[in-house]
Amino acid sequence: MALTVVVRSGELATPPSVTFDAPRIVLGRGKGCEVLLPDPSVSQRHASIRQRGTDYVVIDEGSTNGTFVGPVRLSAQAPRVLRSGDLLRLGRIWLEVKIEQAPLSQDPKLLTREIALGLVARALGTEGVPAGARIRVAKGPDMTPVLVVTDSDRAYVVGRGSDVDLSLEDEDLSRRHVEIARRGLGLVVRDLGSKNGSELAGARLTKGRETPWPEGALLVVGQTELVYDDPVRAALEELESVADEQMQSDDAVDPPTGAPAAVTESSQRAERARAPGSVEAPVNPRRAPRNNLRILDAFVATIALLVLGLSLLGLWLLFRT
Repeated sequence: MALTVVVRSGELATPPSVTFDAPRIVLGRGKGCEVLLPDPSVSQRHASIRQRGTDYVVIDEGSTNGTFVGPVRLSAQAPRVLRSGDLLRLGRIWLEVKIEQAPLSQDPKLLTREIALGLVARALGTEGVPAGARIRVAKGPDMTPVLVVTDSDRAYVVGRGSDVDLSLEDEDLSRRHVEIARRGLGLVVRDLGSKNGSELAGARLTKGRETPWPEGALLVVGQTELVYDDPVRAALEELESVADEQMQSDDAVDPPTGAPAAVTESSQRAERARAPGSVEAPVNPRRAPRNNLRILDAFVATIALLVLGLSLLGLWLLFRT
């Protein structure tokens, strides 16, 4: 049976997923992880999923903020058998595991990096940072246009035509000159059969062939020199190397939409416990009989003291007479 890991954080209509058939899958923030989770609350090597016979088990690898299966926090290095549909929480990130017959992902290492880039891009987008590689004109007759490459599943066309993604006023450009696309952590460029050709880092491009475009290298098309910077890639590389962020006890981590009732109720109880002025506390049924016994003991003691007092009064009256 294949194992599919679905990234449920972000509440996307179609959550990204990777399907594996491997004896061990490492989940974490470090570069060598099979499932890359770019959040500082996730440790470099946070947890792993391993095959044990016909089962899959999840093991916390000594993470800073713990690994949860539903509402239950795992002890470090203590394996727990997974069932299809289980929800895992690593730091702030929710994952769902599916154990079923499914086609394996092609190049899962590349796919998991593309998923990580997407998560970082959405986070930067909420802060107003361009969520993609930013292509700009370093030199040329038309210095104004800027192209932001955000989608990994499409190509962006540069040329002189009005129906392209980056239109430049450069008479030496063809109407559709080059095509640029994201591949993993970087960009690739392909000459579309342009009249005057293209150069990348001083080397002429072969028409129709994809060539990796290193960040900082110049792409020359016509009289125009293009360069790009990628804040998403830079942020991902920084996240891979920073120290773990210690989560606080009042950090809220809401379960994903459609989470099982046990997970949702556990989260709600935690939120009520953290709420200012909260007086609600779980009732321990074992304490009720003990409280009743304390009331009865007090009543008996009161009666005993009353009887003792009456006895002493009787003795005093007897000796007085």
